[in-house]
Amino acid sequence: MSSFDTEVPVLLLRLAPGPFPRSALGVVRSLGRAEIEVHAVAESARGPVGRSRYLHRMYARPSELTGPVAHAPLLDLLRDLSEGIGRPAVLLPVDDRGALAAARLAGRLLGRYLLPAQPAGLPERLADRAQLALLCRELGLPHPATVVPTGARQAADAAVELGLPLVAKWSRPWLLPPSAGLPGTTLVHTPDDARRLYEQTESAGSALLLQRLLPGGRGAEWFFHGCFTGDGACLIGGAGRGRPWAGPAAAARRLPNPRVERAALRLAGHLGYRGLLDLDFRRDAHGRYHLLGVSGRPGARFRLFTDPSSGLDAVRALHLDLTGRTVPRGPDTPGRRFRPGTYRRRTAPPDGTPPPAPPLPARSSAPPHGMPRGVPPAPTPGAPSRP
Repeated sequence: MSSFDTEVPVLLLRLAPGPFPRSALGVVRSLGRAEIEVHAVAESARGPVGRSRYLHRMYARPSELTGPVAHAPLLDLLRDLSEGIGRPAVLLPVDDRGALAAARLAGRLLGRYLLPAQPAGLPERLADRAQLALLCRELGLPHPATVVPTGARQAADAAVELGLPLVAKWSRPWLLPPSAGLPGTTLVHTPDDARRLYEQTESAGSALLLQRLLPGGRGAEWFFHGCFTGDGACLIGGAGRGRPWAGPAAAARRLPNPRVERAALRLAGHLGYRGLLDLDFRRDAHGRYHLLGVSGRPGARFRLFTDPSSGLDAVRALHLDLTGRTVPRGPDTPGRRFRPGTYRRRTAPPDGTPPPAPPLPARSSAPPHGMPRGVPPAPTPGAPSRP
């Protein structure tokens, strides 16, 4: 396997509220075990990422970056962090808000950070759920029937036409203000529900989509995760199947699926996509695989596609590609299983109603989640081991 350029560190960026998702722990472990220095910036240092032995340093995100991202403060923060790191680093966002902001600032971060070169506006086009529906129509990829209503009455009529219950989504969920109390995705049971939801459009900050609900079930949930070069070639990745009615952190299995894989390659090639790509599919009763969502960041199950002979995964492949190293082609290993560790499996019945929220943990005596910039690096010898 090609050696990594360990002189090029990685900075994980999270702009959404709260600590890093647990998938970020897999990123930190994968890169850290390859002797790549990993830094991270987030609102909170709580959680397994902040305690990992493979994390070199955690930085607190300034309070002015809470809510809609202001580009000037973020640019200042990234420049300050670059000065502290002391050399160019791979910038790896782990949430949609961070990925979109980094793409917009890419031209002003040259010389400080390495990012996949993307066509102008592409990350935002893929993250916008209304644009995704148009893209699927353009490419002839199956996608659930979707209506973007232009009025409350049209929303109620569309709910009847699409069939109830249906799925309501805000096209740009990263713009939802916390004060609005609106989830990014909602199950709608009546036309009045659709009408009332449309009346919240101004508060939501983006358009409302009404989408036909595709029944889930055994063998219906599929996904694709991979790392692509600019010519649409997949460096590493593949298809997998998840458990029915379970969240993205649920256990899954790597299984070849030519239809899912062809759809992913077609999408990446058409767009000239480069970087990480995580796609969610659902199979309908006619055997068609509908593309439900696209994300340009590490997926929760990216380690499912690790080459056992070399340890290469999508995150490591991205680092090799951005630093000019050769990415080896490893053998496909179908049948591998992913178990999410401490995640609890949450299930929902076949009617599509969301699963109940897990109980809140008991209040602990831990210090507040705000932390000074620059948490001291690794603990001294003899300290308790970290995850």
